[in-house]
Parts: sequence; C-alpha cells; structure tokens
Amino acid sequence: MGKAILVQRRGRGGKQFQARKTHKLGAVGYPLYDINDSHNGKVIALRHERGRDAPLALIEFDDGKRAYLPAVEKLEEGSIISASPNASPTFMNILPLSNIPDGTPICCIEKNFGDGGRLVRSAGSHATVFGHTSKFVTIRLPSGKFMQLDPKCRALIGIVAGGGRLEKPLLKAGKRYHIARTKGRKFPSIRGVAVAVVYHPHGGGRHQHPGRPTTVSRNTPPGRKVGNIAARKTGRTRIRKIR
Repeated sequence: MGKAILVQRRGRGGKQFQARKTHKLGAVGYPLYDINDSHNGKVIALRHERGRDAPLALIEFDDGKRAYLPAVEKLEEGSIISASPNASPTFMNILPLSNIPDGTPICCIEKNFGDGGRLVRSAGSHATVFGHTSKFVTIRLPSGKFMQLDPKCRALIGIVAGGGRLEKPLLKAGKRYHIARTKGRKFPSIRGVAVAVVYHPHGGGRHQHPGRPTTVSRNTPPGRKVGNIAARKTGRTRIRKIR
C-alpha cells in the first residue's frame, strides 16, 4: 500500500498545516465614519501581532472608538492623528484619496469605501498617488502595478514600519520553519525527484529524474496528481523552417 505524499496530507487541511489563530489582537482597519466626519485620534500603544511583520498601532478616537492600524515609520506612543477630509496631508493622517496630492506615499488603502483598508499593509511597503480624475484616483502599488480606485476610498499617509526585516539572515532553518508555520505556509519545499520513491511519484532511482511523464490528467488520482496538471503545453515552441 502506498504512502500519502505531503501534498495529499496538506490537502486534507489538518491543524499542523493551518496558520495559528491564537494571540491575534483583532481586526485591522479604519472605523466606519461618514465621508465628511472629522475625528482626532491618539496612539495608545504599539503592539506586535503573531504572524504579522508590521507593528500595529492602537488608536483611540475622540468619540471613544478604538482601532488597530498598521504603524507607519517614526510613529510613537502619544502621537495625534487626524481622520478628516480637511486634514493636512502629513504622515499618519487618514484622508480620502481625492484630497491626497500626487506623489504622496500612502498605505492601508481601501479597495472599496468602508472596508477599512485592504491594500499595502506589509512591513516597509507603500503605494504612491499617481494621478487624479473626476471619476477615479490612480495609485502605483509596490509591485509596480497601477490601480484605479474610488476617490472616496481612505488611505493612511506614510510608509509602513518594519522595513528591512529581510536584510538580516535567518541563519537557521528552525527560524524559517517557525515563521512559515505562523503564516500557514509550506516549509520546507523540496523537489520531488530528490526524495525517496515512497514520498513522491517522481522520487527514487539511481539518478534524479521523474521516470514518467510530468504532465498528468485532471482526473489523476491524488497520489499521482503532481507535476504539470492538465497542462495544455510545456516548453518552448519550436519554429520549423519551411523549405
């Protein structure tokens, strides 16, 4: 009887492959205010959340509401921020995209007004306001992709803190394992031809080679469903010379 390979065990959704759900602080996002409301907030604390690279700022607004937002660079406890369409476009203020000048670095951007901020929240990242029209605002994401959003969507001015975390090497595989475990990611990742035959259909043999076609059908049984699944084509197209 064969052995269940790693991709099969991950597909079952066991707890050993799930992201940790404990030690979470709460939802991260803006309070739901009207577009014309003006509120001031104070940074109560800067905290770390498990599985999140960027620090979180606990902000208490003047109406008593509290919210967690990604902390931007140079933010400290006791800082006062403003959530208003008339606020100045300075760091850590919350403004609609229509009131933010071109070239301003922003983060925690709402994709749809009222969702609390879903874009650009990882450590050290920021987007840039690229242009305004009457119907939408164009922003440039950290990936270089351009996106057009509703001018009413809110954004946090500044660069998310925690940048440079990738500059220090992890040095040990154990540290990388725990980081991947917290985020529910697959680690370690190993080639199928590098393992024994009981662990993968491409494993075993005196040399590292699959031993069978790597393109499999969509209806292949789970233990064999590895490689190029239902691939239409693989490799480069050969150009034949017509004589």
